[in-house]
Amino acid sequence: MASHNDYGRWGEQKAAEYLEKKGYHILHRNWRTGRRDLDITAVTEDGETLVIVEVKARHSTEMTKPEEAVDWRKMRNLVFAANTYVQRMGISLGVRFDIITVVGEGDNVQIDHIENAFVPPMNMR
Repeated sequence: MASHNDYGRWGEQKAAEYLEKKGYHILHRNWRTGRRDLDITAVTEDGETLVIVEVKARHSTEMTKPEEAVDWRKMRNLVFAANTYVQRMGISLGVRFDIITVVGEGDNVQIDHIENAFVPPMNMR
């Protein structure tokens, strides 16, 4: 397995730890439907919102910001996967899409949480 996959998993672990410290309840990590996946699904501390979290981990931001990798195609895939997730799990909460960026290595890590990173358009075909 490529080292970037290991780094991505490490970033997702850091993001999950961050969310748990903020009081979120993690439901699933790396939930898959076909070729689409959701990095983290969680419920807010108040229990009122399902949060779909896309995690982007980078060693540095020299070239681009990690959140810039979430383009319209990725958003569309997240929306489709989230819709399937909500239906299969029978969830009746409001849904929010967040991005968490994890930049750095070891003890030198910066985590940024972008809440409501995007709102799905009514028609994402």
